[in-house]
Amino acid sequence: MYIAIEGVIGVGKTTLARFLQPAFDAQILLEVFEENPFLSDFYNDRARYAFQTQIFFLLSRYHQQRRGVKELVRDGQNLISDYTFSKDALFAQINLKGDELEMYKRVHEALAENIQLPDLLVYLRADTDVLMQRIAQRDRTYERNMERGYIDDLNHAYEEFFAKPNENTPVLVIDSNPLNIVQNPAHIKHVEQRIREALGLSPFQQSLLLDG
Repeated sequence: MYIAIEGVIGVGKTTLARFLQPAFDAQILLEVFEENPFLSDFYNDRARYAFQTQIFFLLSRYHQQRRGVKELVRDGQNLISDYTFSKDALFAQINLKGDELEMYKRVHEALAENIQLPDLLVYLRADTDVLMQRIAQRDRTYERNMERGYIDDLNHAYEEFFAKPNENTPVLVIDSNPLNIVQNPAHIKHVEQRIREALGLSPFQQSLLLDG
């Protein structure tokens, strides 16, 4: 079983993956973003450093996915990832233009053919203001100058992407606005039950609305 979690920066993908790991007796595959040498410069000058940042992420994620995902799935282990390979293309659509975007698309398309698709894609949705609050709370140095407009653009891009039917991977959409998975164990259990229901795994109960 391979579950991938997606959503905009700050929505809580990594936190959710870590909390779900014991419930599904799963390995976790976390996005390695700290190693990108262009990331800090990108947030200060997106136009100048966008292409370098995107290509580094693309190749890094490709190698991580090729090494990690296929081996674990082949060995029959459960896996939860806090990103998907396709997410990089969403960022590229916003950050790149012209010839750089076309070159990126060609490389991404060629690499994507060798990527293992998840059995379920969990999309965590959140309002832009909620995302900005969560980004401020975690207080990563390179995110302190994050522009609300950039996060809002990403949020719209994610919404448009997940509004389209996905023929290859089932998608479970979860509204994370009312959730506090760090402080409320019931919220983690709620997400776990939604995932079990989507995958047909037992035991699960029919989803109920969260109180409050």
